[in-house]
Amino acid sequence: MTASAFQPRSPYACAKVFAHQLCQNYRAAYGMFICCGVLFNHESPRRGLEFVTRKVTHGAARIKLGLQEKLGLGNLDAQRDWGFAGDYVEAMWRMLQASTPSDYVVATNETHTVRELCEIAFARMGLDWQKHVVVDPAFVRPAEVDVLIGDPSRAKRELGWKPQVLFRELVEMMVDADLARLKGA
Repeated sequence: MTASAFQPRSPYACAKVFAHQLCQNYRAAYGMFICCGVLFNHESPRRGLEFVTRKVTHGAARIKLGLQEKLGLGNLDAQRDWGFAGDYVEAMWRMLQASTPSDYVVATNETHTVRELCEIAFARMGLDWQKHVVVDPAFVRPAEVDVLIGDPSRAKRELGWKPQVLFRELVEMMVDADLARLKGA
């Protein structure tokens, strides 16, 4: 796989590109030990509710408990490279153990759609996602990137890193945590 040029589509993404280039500049100009991790979507039960993964898992758990009936989402066909945050922390730690600082992509090298995310989360709750998920144009992003996928081959090769938690396990972990949180509330 070849490297892709940065093409930020939001102010947040622009800031990340700036920070990445600033780190590269300081590493080259001042010999500082700075590693840059280009981390693709890293998720966990602690992810904020404003992110689609938690919006789906939290929504599925709320629907299971009868606290809501419908879940409004945007583009169900958007594809993302989602991995477990704990695995990504391991990659960051390994970067800092390297003898020479460098830049690494941290990702799973596989994509899943928002639709798949819904299927897994709702199935874990014993629900048919199609009966509860509605597409709401208000949630469709104006500058949506259809597919985001990362190639972590360098991190695998040089750091010996690879993701441990599979997508299904990640979604089930998140929806289970949301259900437990809601039951305890």
